Amino acid sequence: MIGIIDYEAGNLTSVARALNYLGIKWVISSQPEILKKCDRIIFPGVGAAKSAMLSLKKYGLDEFLREIFHKGKPLLGICLGTQVIMEESEEDGGTLALGLLPGRVRAFPKPLIWGQERLKVPHMGWNRVEWIKEHPVIQGLSPDFEYYFVHSFYPEPKDPRFILGTTFYGLNFPSALAYENLIAFQFHPEKSGAPGLKLIENFAHWNP
Repeated sequence: MIGIIDYEAGNLTSVARALNYLGIKWVISSQPEILKKCDRIIFPGVGAAKSAMLSLKKYGLDEFLREIFHKGKPLLGICLGTQVIMEESEEDGGTLALGLLPGRVRAFPKPLIWGQERLKVPHMGWNRVEWIKEHPVIQGLSPDFEYYFVHSFYPEPKDPRFILGTTFYGLNFPSALAYENLIAFQFHPEKSGAPGLKLIENFAHWNP
């Protein structure tokens, strides 16, 4: 059973639909006592870091996430869920986050210039991930696959060992992180077609 964390940050139904398609049992909940019974956890989300942290604290999910991370339960962060695992975010003038990994969340520069082109922020649409090391959750994926992004911020861990993949959009930014029982994607695997479903399926069978 996979637990999907509900902390009023949206993007839950698309994750649930992906799990349904894969035939994987799931539960959506904001209650730590229910989520603790699950074998693994998906931490999705869209929106702002500050409001996300307020919601997590309201339900006691901040301490729940720290607890399961340190206990070794498989944890998948998606989009905002990837940003909030860092120590702090530049968003809203500075927001303290969960601190599961050391580092901060950076904003794309404005203007974002590549050559003679001014790129739009947020970064929205399909883009590739350059996987820079091996990991069980990314097995069976072609380097030519593209994934769906919607974001204005990106994670920047202090230790490059945490970076699993990078993406280029005016600059190279970390788009996938991995450390022990934690894996996190800045893109949306649940909205990325067959490659994204493969990532979710691999996560569902991953035993770190």
